[in-house]
Amino acid sequence: MSNHRLVEASLRTDQGQIRDHNEDFIASWEPSNSQEEAENGWVYIVADGVGGADAGEVASQFATERMREHYLNDNHAAGPGERLWRAMQAANTDLRQMVADKHDESRMATTMVTAVFLGAQVYVGNVGDSRGYHWRNGRLQQITKDHSLVAKLVEEGAITEAEAVNHPRKNVILYSLGSEREPKIDIFELTVEPGDIIFLCSDGLTRHVFDEEIEAIIGEQEPATATRTLIDLANHRGGEDNISAAALRYAFNSLADEKKKTITGTSRKPASSRMLWLYTIFLTLVQTILIILIWALLQV
Repeated sequence: MSNHRLVEASLRTDQGQIRDHNEDFIASWEPSNSQEEAENGWVYIVADGVGGADAGEVASQFATERMREHYLNDNHAAGPGERLWRAMQAANTDLRQMVADKHDESRMATTMVTAVFLGAQVYVGNVGDSRGYHWRNGRLQQITKDHSLVAKLVEEGAITEAEAVNHPRKNVILYSLGSEREPKIDIFELTVEPGDIIFLCSDGLTRHVFDEEIEAIIGEQEPATATRTLIDLANHRGGEDNISAAALRYAFNSLADEKKKTITGTSRKPASSRMLWLYTIFLTLVQTILIILIWALLQV
C-alpha cells in the first residue's frame, strides 16, 4: 500500500456504558493498487444492529460483510450509485434468507450507512438512522435523512426538533436491512475537495453529541484523534447505546496519481543525466577547437 492515500480514515466502535455487548459493526475496503482503486474506490461502512431485535450483532456484521462482497463483485451496475444500492439491497435479501433458513422466529435487522470514494466523487448509501455528514471549511452538513419515526414527525410538522430530542419513541426506525423485502435505501452523490471530511456514525453517538460539537472536533483534530474524542464524549454523557464513528478525510493523493508520479520521476532522471553528459562533451569539443585555432593563429 502506498503511503499516499486518497482517504485518511479512522473507524472506531465502542460498547458504551449501558449495553452488555456491542451490536454495532464497522468495516472498510481499501485498494492495494491503482487498478483496484479505479474499479472499486475506497469503501467504508457503519452498521447498527437494531435495538430490540434478536442477535443484532449478528445482523450488523453479516449484512456489512455481504454488502461489501456484493459491491466488489458487481460489474453490471449502470453506475456507482446503482452499484451501491444493489449491494445494500442484496445484503438485505441475504440477511432475510439467513433468518428464513434458521426456521425460527428470530428477527434480525440492522441500519447501515456507507461511503464509497471514487476520486473526488463520494457515494453515500443509507438505511435507518445511522448518519452520514459532510464537513468542509469548518461547516458540517448532514447528508443522510434519518429513517425514524421522530424524523418523520418533525418533517410533517407534528413535533419540533426540540421535542424530538426526548420523544418517548425516538428509537423507533422505519426502515432497516432485514426488516422487509425492499427497504427504502437512499443514495447520495457529492463532490469533495482536498481536506473535506465524510463522517459516518451510529445513533449511539448523535444521541449524546450535538452536530456543532462534531463539527468542531473533526475540524480541529486528526481523524484518529477525533473519533476517539467523540466516542469518549458520548460515553462521558451516559453512553446509553453502542457508539461508532468513522472520520474519512479526502486527501486527494490517489494510488493512480502516485504511480504516475513514480513512472514520470524515474524516466526524467536518466534523461537529465544524458543531457548533462552531452552538454559536457559539447563544451569540451568547443574548448578543444578554440585552443587549436588560437595555436594556429600564433604560428602565423
